[in-house]
Amino acid sequence: AGSRVHGRRLQADLTLLFVSIIWGSAFVVQRIAAVQIGVFWFTGLRFLLGALVLLPFAWRECYALITGGRREIVGVAAAGFFLWAGAAFQQAGLMYTTAGNAGFITGLYVVLIPIFLALRGTQRSRPMIWVASLLAAAGLFLLSTGGQMRLNHGDGLELIGTVFWALHVILVGWLVQRLPVLALATGQYLVCAAFGLGAGLSFEMNTLPALAQAGWAIAYTGLLSVGLGYTLQAKGQRLAPPADAAIILSSEAVFAALFGWIFLAEKLTVVQLTGCGVMLAGMLLAQSNIILDGRKERR
Repeated sequence: AGSRVHGRRLQADLTLLFVSIIWGSAFVVQRIAAVQIGVFWFTGLRFLLGALVLLPFAWRECYALITGGRREIVGVAAAGFFLWAGAAFQQAGLMYTTAGNAGFITGLYVVLIPIFLALRGTQRSRPMIWVASLLAAAGLFLLSTGGQMRLNHGDGLELIGTVFWALHVILVGWLVQRLPVLALATGQYLVCAAFGLGAGLSFEMNTLPALAQAGWAIAYTGLLSVGLGYTLQAKGQRLAPPADAAIILSSEAVFAALFGWIFLAEKLTVVQLTGCGVMLAGMLLAQSNIILDGRKERR
């Protein structure tokens, strides 16, 4: 029995590692697409594709959601908006910054979440969170500015997007206790797609001719990053201890930098690499309670 549990844990950890690789590589694809097609078209189409992938498996749950409580529908709509805002700012930032920078800055949501929950009064903020926040801020400064007093425009957009990612995770954490996972995922993807396509029709009609050129990027991020990635994440986190999941999913930022170096020849200075390390330390420190709780469970 023990070996079976160990095997399931290992399978879950490998699943989450695969998700981190997918999401890390997606930053490179998004970086390429950022110079080909408008932010809103790209965001709307890839999440629409992700929703269409899940819809055949979730239509019964989606129907139950539509005919169910109004409060849950409003929650899904809000989650879809936060998802759209986070994805849009992330994609806009990639027009001006590297895939590696975007990956590390996006990962800062693990620091912002406990701070937002503390400000809301949902949970008390541990002293370690403030230390983690200072480390994350120092790392962001080194990564984005290279030690000089100027903030990269793209990194600033990524940082705004991180605020929406944090709000999205908090809201989804509430909704997932009340709704079937597939219905929640499909619903928020459709709302996100609606916001993206609506904004594209309003502001980016001039970028439509580039749609065919960016079709492969939309397919990659829609099918793999959205459709497959989020589904495998849910599956992996059902079996993996919180400590394993926290550490493994944080490696998304490392894979983003690695793939950016391999495929886009993005280079980091020694100062920027130091900033990456400091940020990663802050991200893991923000999850220290999860990691310590996970160790206690193993004992």
